[in-house]
Amino acid sequence: MGSETLSDEVVVSPALISEHLQRNPMLRKAMDIIWSDSEYIAMLEMSNVMAVKRLKYNDHGPVHAKIVSGSSLEIFRRIVAHSITPTTISDGTSSSIEEAELIVMLAALLHDIGNSVHRMNHELIGALLSKDLLDRVLLSLFPDDQKKRVKLRQEVMHGIYATSFDVPSLTIEAGCVKVADGTDMSEGRARIPYRMGKNDIHAISALSIEKVTIGSTEETPVVITVYMKERAGVFQIEQVLVPKIKGSGISKWVKVKAVWEGSELPLDFSR
Repeated sequence: MGSETLSDEVVVSPALISEHLQRNPMLRKAMDIIWSDSEYIAMLEMSNVMAVKRLKYNDHGPVHAKIVSGSSLEIFRRIVAHSITPTTISDGTSSSIEEAELIVMLAALLHDIGNSVHRMNHELIGALLSKDLLDRVLLSLFPDDQKKRVKLRQEVMHGIYATSFDVPSLTIEAGCVKVADGTDMSEGRARIPYRMGKNDIHAISALSIEKVTIGSTEETPVVITVYMKERAGVFQIEQVLVPKIKGSGISKWVKVKAVWEGSELPLDFSR
């Protein structure tokens, strides 16, 4: 574990998840199962009905789920590559990197389904709603090991619940999902819920983000770089990504950079 060297930056996008699915057959099978589950698809659709149509917020549906899944796995992979043992492995609730990655991906895919009921407390609602979905997916993957299924399920539920700003992540796996949730902010996809069509600081800042990348250095496992078209994009970083990192439990392994016109801008980490 941790022998892999990752130096190249990758762009946070819906396509990133495919790279991780190619490396891990267990993830591919889980993705096929959940993406063909009609209840899951309906919950994603309802999440956007509630968030986009009724509250006029930004996307919380299938595209966001895929983006956060890829970003979560990329962050997790880079931490592991720095010889850091995942929490679920050290605590014995998972037995391999592949299983730990499964926890990360499932939590990322399901982290916003609580919006299908209401935006308020959606992280807790989502964790509770995920039980039946997770039972179906994990039964297909581990048909002869109920104890393993329950342990993995509870870890995924923790990952969903801990995406809330005020709920600390207690595992590296959950922390990766929490941070990744804040990385989906390019081209108006910011994680501050902003009112569509409203010309306020939330919307202006959201539209200021050009792209987000994830990289590494020898000293820092995860370097998140936010490239901005306007300085207003700093608002998104300081209001969403920085607080997510601070509550993730993985902050010592993560650095954030804001880049505008080729220069790095200072960030306020006191919020």
